[in-house]
This record gives sequence, C-alpha cells and structure tokens, in this order.
Amino acid sequence: MANRAFEVARLPGFRTIALTGFVLLYLPIITLVVYSFNAGQSVAVWEGFSLDWYAKAWQNEAVKGATYRSLIIAAAASGIATTVATMAALGTTRRKAFKGQTVIYVMINQPLMVPEIVTAVALLIFFASIKVLTGYTGLWYLIIAHAAFCVPFAYLPIRARLEGMDLTLETAAGDLYASHWQTFRYVTLPLMLPGIIAGAMLAFVISLDDVVITEFVKSGGQDTLPTYMLGQMRRAITPEVNAISTVLLALTVVLLTAFFLLTRKNEK
Repeated sequence: MANRAFEVARLPGFRTIALTGFVLLYLPIITLVVYSFNAGQSVAVWEGFSLDWYAKAWQNEAVKGATYRSLIIAAAASGIATTVATMAALGTTRRKAFKGQTVIYVMINQPLMVPEIVTAVALLIFFASIKVLTGYTGLWYLIIAHAAFCVPFAYLPIRARLEGMDLTLETAAGDLYASHWQTFRYVTLPLMLPGIIAGAMLAFVISLDDVVITEFVKSGGQDTLPTYMLGQMRRAITPEVNAISTVLLALTVVLLTAFFLLTRKNEK
C-alpha cells in the first residue's frame, strides 16, 4: 500500500475534540441570541417569543447615545490607525531590507504582544497628566487611545498585501517617467487598496468592541456601547442586554465576513 499523506483530521479523537471546541465556543453565543427574544425578564427561563426587548433598546436614549459615541470613536480611530498603518507598511516593505527592520516590526506590533491591561494603565497615566494640564476631557482621548491600539490590526493586512505586490510594476512606472506621486497614485495605491479596506474594517471592529482601554481612559458620561452594557450587567441582567449584544454581534459578524471575503478574493 502506498503511504498516505499525514492528515491531522485522521488522528484518533480529533473530530470529538473539534466538535467539543465548537460547542463550547458557540453554544453560549447561540444561547444569548435565543434569549434576546425572550418575552419575560428572566435570562434563564424561556417565557415565549417577543421582540419587545429590541424595541425597548431602540427607545432607550442611553443606548442610543452610547451607540452613537461608539460609532464616532470607532470610525475616527480606525481612520487614524489605518492612515498610520499604511505609512508604516509602505516604509517597511517598499524598500530593501535595512538594519533595525525587525525592531521596527516589534514596535509596530507591540500592542498585540503586551497585555491590553498594561496598555490601558499606561494610557491612563499618560492622558491623566494631560487632562490635568489642559483641563480638556473630550472624546479625543478615547479616539487616540483606540487608534494607538488598533494600528497593528490595520498594519498586518496592509503589510501582507504590499508584500504580495511585485516591485517591478512601480519600477516600470518609473521607467515610463512617472513621478513618485504618480507611481503611488496610479500603481501602488490601487493595488494595495483592498488591504487598506480590510485593515480599516478590522480596526473598526476592534475599536467598536473594546472595553478595557475604554474603561481606563474615558471620562464621566463617555460610555461606549460595550462599557454601557458592562455597567448594566453589574446592576441587573435583562434580555435588553442580550438584544444589544445580539445587534453588536451581528454588526461584528458582517464586518468580519466582509474582511474575510475581501482578503480571500485577493489571495486568488
């Protein structure tokens, strides 16, 4: 018999372990979604199907304010993070290897390697001193904090896209007397645009879902949707929190699905 190629799926118990992992991962999420349609106030006893909690969440001014604030912060932070990540990716890929390149990669990806609580405490100390000096307590602290944390998430797909691009295309544009700006505008940017969009979507999702950094940096009255939900759960859990979580989950799934399809299309 010819030797068959090794496949991890053929190992004894692999399917059982994989199925158990999926159940443990997704069963709580499915339970949350199901009980968001519960007619009663209990989050553990099913009392019939209803959309009342979605209606109450829609009419809740605090939820609307937190949602609006979350979208503003996520949009601004992802825009800043994507811009910085794009410049960093261009500077580290569209040139020959240079001394200290690995150190730069480590510095850019530092928020991914350091526990988020450490980053949150550092940002708290940094922004607290600025607040004392300036007296300003607006949303820009949260926007900058989220942007700093989201840079590596935007950087990774942009860098991957640039590393898959052939440098000869830009060289050919230069041979045809295109300026550096024209080469970037008409050759580099259109080719790297899918990576930029993917990075922006990923940064938006990370910012929208962030709790730890937001809790440490925000001032009074600056609750985002995740921190508002956390505060509600400390008081009393109702299906309204489940409804908000389901909507937030749906938005995240849509954005991540778009990110997956976009990057998968580019790989073909």
